[in-house]
Amino acid sequence: MSDQPEPIKPDPAKKPKRPADMNQRAKMIVDLATGQADEGDPEAAKPGQAGGAKGGPARAEKLTADERSEIAKKAAAARWSKGE
Repeated sequence: MSDQPEPIKPDPAKKPKRPADMNQRAKMIVDLATGQADEGDPEAAKPGQAGGAKGGPARAEKLTADERSEIAKKAAAARWSKGE
């Protein structure tokens, strides 16, 4: 065993998302450095995320059995048509 302490790993929740494309990433870095863009507030997105989690079950509750069946048939047809 080594006497060195374990390295500190960055928290992925605090790390801002960066574009994968090199050119887009470079532009974002320049925009951030010149003050033309900001990092955004991760706390500001939480209310929207909470609403999205409730939307699907609430919609399903309001649909009748026939409506759910039609939606399911349409989805199945779309899945099967992709292979052709």
